[in-house]
Amino acid sequence: MRNVIAHFANKWSMLLLVILDEFGVMRFNELSRAIPDISPKVLSGHLKTLESVGLVKRILYAEVPPRTEYELTDLGRTLIPILNQLSDWGRRHLNDITKSLSKYQ
Repeated sequence: MRNVIAHFANKWSMLLLVILDEFGVMRFNELSRAIPDISPKVLSGHLKTLESVGLVKRILYAEVPPRTEYELTDLGRTLIPILNQLSDWGRRHLNDITKSLSKYQ
């Protein structure tokens, strides 16, 4: 389980997957604007990781200047319902979690 989840169970990768699900095919700059607090280096690294595990497809067009687009693969789309459930759980329990965290700060 750890070997599979380690590739996408971080704040940026899960957010990228959800954004690509919502908006479909996106270019690098569009993704960067959708997540303004991620650096280009970190965004690029996470996209490469998601591509390497087969969750995101990178499409490179031989144009000048080169154009690159990203989209979810069929495998990536199978993960979206699970991420949505996790997000729903987080929203339902945010107050409880916040309350518990305040005891330790």
